[in-house]
Amino acid sequence: MLILSIETATTNCSVALSKEGETIALIEDYDKGYSHAERLHAYIDQILSEGNIDKSQLDAIAVSKGPGSYTGLRIGVSTAKGLAYALEKPLISVSTLESLSRQVNIEGGYIIPMLDARRMEVYSAVFNADFSLARDIKAEVLEENSFQEYLEKEKVYFIGNGVEKTKTIITHPNAVFIDAKLPSANEMGSIAYKKYKVNNFEDVAYFEPYYLKDFVAIKSKK
Repeated sequence: MLILSIETATTNCSVALSKEGETIALIEDYDKGYSHAERLHAYIDQILSEGNIDKSQLDAIAVSKGPGSYTGLRIGVSTAKGLAYALEKPLISVSTLESLSRQVNIEGGYIIPMLDARRMEVYSAVFNADFSLARDIKAEVLEENSFQEYLEKEKVYFIGNGVEKTKTIITHPNAVFIDAKLPSANEMGSIAYKKYKVNNFEDVAYFEPYYLKDFVAIKSKK
């Protein structure tokens, strides 16, 4: 069971190959900004070449569905759909925030993965220690009392590129901030494998990224 996973929701262009839900190869780069269009196909070819695997041997294509960067998601999803269609393989979507939450291993408390949105806004969800969903994904403006209902109960572990501005506002003693983490294809394989086993696939023709908010164009600084 081989699944190719693609993550492009943030500046991290990440590609992983997993077998039976376990990552066996990973290529990613956090530091080159939104240059996914130039790098993604090269990373896919590289990871398959290094594993001596032909594209036809893949059992499914998994893609991070969002929320996240509008442009990044478009590139990742269009690439995944193209591969799935050409190879006649199933397409599996993985929640970007769910895979990000799996970078945290705790025995109790809550995990809040968050991605930076405009100004003081973040995309976030709340997960229990076993990665079950405690609160659904939403876009919200950060305030001093944000996530108070969870902070009053147990430790809350915040992770993602929304952490930097969150820790300037939330000062509750139960808040634990994990810095400088972005979603990675490394955590996608186990989620995609479970979906594969129950035939939880997307329609290649109609699947679209989960943007959560409408695209807003901003004027170039150049």
